[in-house]
This record gives sequence, C-alpha cells and structure tokens, in this order.
Amino acid sequence: DHSHLQRHVGSAVAYNVWQYCQASGDTEFLHTKGAEMLLQIARFWADSATWDEDLGRHRIRGVMGPDEYHDAYPDADRPGIDDNTYTNVTAAWVLSRSLAALRALPEPRRRELAERTGLDDGELEQWEDVSRTLYVPFHDGVISQFEGYGGLAELDWADYRKRYGDIRRLDRILEAEGDSVNRYKASKQADVLMLGYLFSPPELASLFRRLGHHLDDGLWQRTVDHYLDRTSHGSTLSGLVHGWVLARARRAGAWTFVQEALRNDIADLQGGTTGEGVHLGAMAGTLDLVQRGLPGLETREDALWLDPVPVPELSSYGFALRYQGQWGVRLRLEHGRMEIVVPPSDRSPIDVRLPDRAVCVQPGETCRLILPE
Repeated sequence: DHSHLQRHVGSAVAYNVWQYCQASGDTEFLHTKGAEMLLQIARFWADSATWDEDLGRHRIRGVMGPDEYHDAYPDADRPGIDDNTYTNVTAAWVLSRSLAALRALPEPRRRELAERTGLDDGELEQWEDVSRTLYVPFHDGVISQFEGYGGLAELDWADYRKRYGDIRRLDRILEAEGDSVNRYKASKQADVLMLGYLFSPPELASLFRRLGHHLDDGLWQRTVDHYLDRTSHGSTLSGLVHGWVLARARRAGAWTFVQEALRNDIADLQGGTTGEGVHLGAMAGTLDLVQRGLPGLETREDALWLDPVPVPELSSYGFALRYQGQWGVRLRLEHGRMEIVVPPSDRSPIDVRLPDRAVCVQPGETCRLILPE
C-alpha cells in the first residue's frame, strides 16, 4: 500500500484553511494558527521540490495523485510517479498563497512568526521561485496526469465493459487477469480534473500563467474530454467531482453525474456498502455542489463571487449561507434570475461580483438580478 505517497493532502489542508478564513473573515485565526499552518505546508513543498537542469524546472518526484490507481510506473523498482500535475499545481498554489498571507500579516506578528519558525528572506525567495517553476507535463494537446502518462497503453474500454459490465473497480479486474492498471491511461476518479473542482476557471488560468503556461478554454475542454473517456468512476466521490467540473465548463452531461452522486447511497450503487454506513463525504459534497458548484460561489478578496451555471434540469433552487458574520444570507436562482437577501444587522454591506457586474447589498436589502443568457 503506497497511499502514504498521496502528499497532496497537505495542499488540501492549506486550501481549507484559506477557504475558512475567506468565508468567515476570521483574521484572528489567519494571523495565528492559520498562517503557521500555511507556512509549514509551504515549507514542505519547497523542500520537496528538486531542480532539474535539463528541464529548467522544479520537480516533485515519487508521489501519488488523487487517482489512486497509479502508484508506480510499469515494471518500476520504486513506488510513486513523478510530477503529478494536481500535486504540482496545488503545491504552487500553497506557496503563492502562503506568501500572500505572510505579506498581509501585521508587522509584529510577521516578525514573531518568522523568529519562532526560523523563516528568513532567503526561504521566501525560494518559495517565490518554486511557485513559478514547478513542472507541468503535457501530451497530445492535453494536460498530462503525470510525467510519462502519455506513453502508457490505451485500454479497450468497450471490450472491458462488454465482458464485465461494471468496471468501476478496474484495478481489481486487471489484477485478476495478471495485469496492472499502472500500464494504462485509466483513472479511478478525477485527478487532473480535480483542479477544476478546487479552482474557478479564471483562478486556474491564473495559476497556469504563474507557471508559464497558457490555459485557454480549448485546452481545458480537451483535457476534460480526455479524462472523461478514461475514468472508471471507482469511487462514490467521482460522480460528484465530474458533475462539478462539467457544470463549471458549461458542458452537457453535468446533471447525469449530479444525479449519480445523489443516488450513491440511496440506490447502493457500490453494491452492498450502504448497509455498512453512508458516505458522509459524498453526501456533504452533493450539498456543496448545489451551494457552490452550480452558482459558481467563491469567497475571495472580501467579496462573494457568483457565476451561475444554467442547468435546464434544475429550474429553481435556493439556500442560506453564513458569510463573514452575516447569518442567513439567502440566494435563490430561478429561470434566469437571481435573488440575494441580506437580513438586517449592524454588519457591513456585502460586495457581490458577477462576470458582468458588481453590486453592493446592504443589510436589510433584497437584490434581484437578471442573469445573462
């Protein structure tokens, strides 16, 4: 079991710290425990990266990505794969976000934190450098899951579906045949596409720009197609992530994955797992999909960012949220219209940003907007 090589979990912790601080406005946490957590995770990534003179890039070797199928190269004598794109891009995000968080700290707190952790200007310069030079592999006009992925064999998916029907646990099927999933372009669940789950299209494009690459809509759409055709969805989380990614990419088929995510435990799609307990992560994820994925809800730069996705199968939906101390902020979307209700309070107004406009909603106000087609 080489799952301990999934070091990307550190980036997930940093991401959650940052999301919490953005949504809650809890600067006390950010200036204390939050900043130190970000610092130590950034330090880990900077220390994990090694310089490759031939590539002129930093690399992170011997890891596993979120996919979980690929834990080694075919016939390799060591576990792990090199330059998993999800790992490298999220590491770059952690490094750049940690630098921004440190710059935002009050000077006395920044000085105290640096003295206590031994952080100096040289280390910060290293973070800046690594955050811009981590290697991202590509093949055939798409983003590669990891270095060497493009050289793996193609699997005859139609043949395996014909022979086995349910191939969600493709790894076990291949193992029973004396083969290994490490030989194929086959994923258990989202890996590269997880980037589209964590980051909005503009933020993901900005991350790739920082790393020296141009991520346009065509490249992302080709990448989505590539991995959709090569994923077995062996996890109950897979439909959730793919539904989110397809929705954000304005793609048909998003609702099919959303429905699958909703039915996972109700219909016992894994065949016998519901009796042992429901998958709370997947259940919470379906709620998150409606609250953040479909409306394109982000919390950054002290504003609520919204970019709703038209979903013909879901004509109307709404929910309440808590944002930076404001309880019961309500959003409702129905037939191309959006309503934002901010309850009366002594709090500051909420800045709301949409792709085509910005509005400021005062406590006690209701804002009604017509969304672009």
